[in-house]
Amino acid sequence: MAARHEGGATPDATPPSPFTAALTQDGGAHASGAPLSASSQDGGRKARVEGGAAAAPPVPKMAAVTMRLPVARKVVAPSGSRGEEKHLVAPGDTITTDTGYMRGHGTYVDEEKLIASVAGAVERVNKLVCVKALKTRYNGEVGDIVVGRITEVQQKRWKVETNSRLDSVLLLSSMNLPGGELRRRSAEDELAMRDYLQEGDLISAEVQSVFSDGAVSLHTRSLKYGKLGQGVLVQVSPSLVKRQKTHFHDLPCGASVILGNNGFIWIYPTTEQKDEEAGGFTTNLEPVPLSDREVISRLRNCIVALATQKMMLFDTSILYCYEASLSHQIKDILKPEVMEEIVLETRQRLLDLEG
Repeated sequence: MAARHEGGATPDATPPSPFTAALTQDGGAHASGAPLSASSQDGGRKARVEGGAAAAPPVPKMAAVTMRLPVARKVVAPSGSRGEEKHLVAPGDTITTDTGYMRGHGTYVDEEKLIASVAGAVERVNKLVCVKALKTRYNGEVGDIVVGRITEVQQKRWKVETNSRLDSVLLLSSMNLPGGELRRRSAEDELAMRDYLQEGDLISAEVQSVFSDGAVSLHTRSLKYGKLGQGVLVQVSPSLVKRQKTHFHDLPCGASVILGNNGFIWIYPTTEQKDEEAGGFTTNLEPVPLSDREVISRLRNCIVALATQKMMLFDTSILYCYEASLSHQIKDILKPEVMEEIVLETRQRLLDLEG
């Protein structure tokens, strides 16, 4: 009240309301209508602070927040083929007590029982029982198509990282010379090895043989194999790549993919003409158009979405997922709710295709 006395108000006046105090400071008008002096305005300011009736500061604009609300999931039939339900086991599970079966990879015998040593699906070939792990490193088989990265240049050979337990080997004698020349490899070829392939280069190759310790020997004797140019590499679990007759696919969306059996997937723009005279050693370094880069980015996110939802990867599933994602922006494909939506649609279309 001392502040109101200084401003010229009578002692028995009613306490000022917040509205009156705000008028006293901002508008400079007294309740009686007479203009206030500077001391009166100071007194009004003190009263407003002491009375706890401070004017509310301007409300800041809130940033937009994206919220995900729970929705009911669609009922979808199992994704496995009809009549081919897989027998999944965990480590320690008994596969069979029949002593007539042979022990394969991923199993061991204890007290005349065949027991799984890894988590995966049971596979039977006649009397041989093995367990194929669901998540593991690549185990090479002859004839597999792989995508790898050169890690070291050695004498007459290159070391290649292929997502396996040991580095793979590409011999100088197991590759085409530039231009497809057929002749014996000489000392000049050995000196020029780093001109052909050097550390960090990506290649596509075929498994030629598997050594006793599990290491893989590669070859690139076909013109469809060799050094890879511009594109995007995606790494998934090898168990998600479906084995097919061909792993080189030109998709109708304008990009091509190489589905390596080792879990390395290479996405690159489709070329109009195949350059078969260079022997797979020339790389096109021209700028890739924006439209092609968008297609490649969308395909990459679709493959990551399928791998996250544990869907098998082959040309049809990737194309269906790409078509299902066209209604969303590329950056939104990896959002959990969008990912689940497009993968459910892809799974349903694959089931309809199977009939």
